[in-house]
Amino acid sequence: MEWVDQVEEERTRQALIEHGATSFEEWCIADEQTPDDVLQMALDWACGRGGADCHKIQQNQACFLPNTIRAHASFAFNSYYQKFKHQGATCYFSSAAMITDLNPSQGSCKYEYLS
Repeated sequence: MEWVDQVEEERTRQALIEHGATSFEEWCIADEQTPDDVLQMALDWACGRGGADCHKIQQNQACFLPNTIRAHASFAFNSYYQKFKHQGATCYFSSAAMITDLNPSQGSCKYEYLS
């Protein structure tokens, strides 16, 4: 049922923005409750067919550490979401992701936000 709430919340935010409300700053991150194998499949899709910019999560890049599936998935999910949200993309990833209004950037790893 949680994913239904997330989808509805996202639709509500989009409707408010379309009707002139102040835009919300939001990022797309991996859901803490999603198992690593599910996150890995979604990460592979986002960085492959999804078209996310995943170069910053490669070794020796700004967002490689922490070197966890969850951290890399969060960065990839957000990259995809920011890049394609104005074309109708959502932060869903088969219920592996969620919207947050807290900037997930840490240290030199900056998560993109596009208004």
